Amino acid sequence: MTWTWLIGAVLFLVLAPIAGGLIAGIDRRITARMQGRVGPPLLQPFYDVGKLFEKESVVVTTAQNFYVLAYLIFIALSGALFFAGGDLLLIIFAFTLAHVFLVLGAYAAHSPYSHIGAERELIQLMAYEPMIILAAVGFYMVTNSFYVAEIAVSAIPAILYLPGVFLGFVTILTIKLRKSPFDISTSHHAHQEIVKGITTEFSGSTLAQVEIAHWYENVFLLGFVYLFFAWNPVVGIIAVVITYLAEIFVDNVTARVRWQAALKSGWLAAVLGIVNLAILAYILAYMMTGGA
Repeated sequence: MTWTWLIGAVLFLVLAPIAGGLIAGIDRRITARMQGRVGPPLLQPFYDVGKLFEKESVVVTTAQNFYVLAYLIFIALSGALFFAGGDLLLIIFAFTLAHVFLVLGAYAAHSPYSHIGAERELIQLMAYEPMIILAAVGFYMVTNSFYVAEIAVSAIPAILYLPGVFLGFVTILTIKLRKSPFDISTSHHAHQEIVKGITTEFSGSTLAQVEIAHWYENVFLLGFVYLFFAWNPVVGIIAVVITYLAEIFVDNVTARVRWQAALKSGWLAAVLGIVNLAILAYILAYMMTGGA
């Protein structure tokens, strides 16, 4: 079992940037088609990151490089732990810590635009973090385990017990993928304003590391979606594809909202998750008492 977990972690570290870059390329192609454009080549994200590594990295303070590298390391670590079948609570902790480092990197640059982006990133953190934790709690209630390895092999269809949690998670997934209408701190598409939020003061290899971290993050998040349908791998893969296509659709048909609306949406998603877990807890308690 230990070797299986190690293989899962290594495969994620090696293959996730490739898969994440391809997903980003597909995203751009579909977005272009929806907007009536030809769009860039499928491999354009790899070309962009390659060019960034070739450019000179101009930094306001060298602390930025440390924080961004820490961000990349902890994003990769959280994904590696996830695909190694690790503890969801530990994974969520590493995932949150990664974004704290990104925020610190933006604050390290003495730029008002970068600071505003960092503040909005913190708002996003407050919006999506409760829902991610509720999703982990929901999986525990259904499978009696926080370990991804045990949740993934469970024959119980989690989506049937956690429909509200899934809808809430999909809502905050829009925030995490940095898509409209919740791309308030930064975006990965051209419809963002010229001043690029939290990544305004990042350039060269530093910005390339942020992009690679985003690829890692996307694969990790889609893996999280898969857990809701893990009882049937085919259904799980189809669900992941449909979910991501839905996110692309929403991204292209909505306009960015104010940060207050993004925060409220994240908390409303959490309320939906709490209601789902409360109903599930009542049903499980009723079943344990034999309906007495």
